[in-house]
Amino acid sequence: MQAEKLLELIEEKDHKIAELEQQVQWLMSQFRLAKHKQFGTSSEQTDSSQMSIFNEAESNANLIAPEPELTEVKTHYRKKTRLTTDKLPKDLPVEIIEHEIPAEDCICSECGNKLHTMGRETREELKIIPAKAVIVRHVRHVYTCRNCEVNSDHAVILKADMPEPVIKGGFASPETIAHIAVQKFMMASPLYRQEQEWKQNGILLSRQTMSNWLIKASDEWLEPIYEEMKRRLCSHEVLHADETTLQVLKEPGKSA
Repeated sequence: MQAEKLLELIEEKDHKIAELEQQVQWLMSQFRLAKHKQFGTSSEQTDSSQMSIFNEAESNANLIAPEPELTEVKTHYRKKTRLTTDKLPKDLPVEIIEHEIPAEDCICSECGNKLHTMGRETREELKIIPAKAVIVRHVRHVYTCRNCEVNSDHAVILKADMPEPVIKGGFASPETIAHIAVQKFMMASPLYRQEQEWKQNGILLSRQTMSNWLIKASDEWLEPIYEEMKRRLCSHEVLHADETTLQVLKEPGKSA
C-alpha cells in the first residue's frame, strides 16, 4: 500500500514537472520573440513600451481626460467631448433601472399630501456581463405503441432526432470549442491561462482536454473545409499568394 502511494506521488511530481517544463519553454519562446522584435534587424523597430502586456492600461490611459458623455441625437449617439474613439453601437440592449422613493415616504413634509413625479434625471453606464457557463442536457424521447406492446409480439419504437456531439464521446459544445480557439489564437491566451480562468469559475477543465478538443475539432470539422477551399483555389488558372516564410517551433530538421 505504501509503495502504491509512493508511485502515485512520483507520477504526480513527474506530471507537474512536465507542465512546468512546457510553461518554461513557452515563456522562453516569447522572450526570444520579444528580444528579436526589439533588437533584431527590421525596417520597423518595435517600441519597447509595446512589448509588455502588463503596462497596457498605463500606456493608453489619460487620467486627466474627461469621461465621455452620451447624448442621443436623432437615432444615434454623439459624445459631447472631443474623444472620437469611444463609441457604443446604437442597437445595444438597454436595461432600465427605476429609482423611486417608497410610497410610505413619498409624503410632503410641509402639508402631508402625497408627492408626485415632476421629472426624471437619467444617467447611463456601460455594463459588461461576463460569459457564463451552462450545462446543456439533451433528452431524447423514445416512443412506442401501447396497443402493440399488449396485443402484438412486435412493438414499433421511434426515437426523436437529436444532434450528434461535435466530438464523439465528449462533452464539448461548438460554442465552447469556438471560445477556446478564439481566446488562444486571436486573444493570445495560452491554454494554461485559460485553465486557470476556468478554475476560478469553479470548472476544472485541463489544458490537455482543451488541446484534444482543438485538435479533434480541427481534424474533423476544419480540415474538410480547408480541403474544399484548396480544391476551389486550385481550379483557377492564376493565384496570388503571400510567400513570406515563418519559422515554426519544433519544425523537423530545423532549430527553433
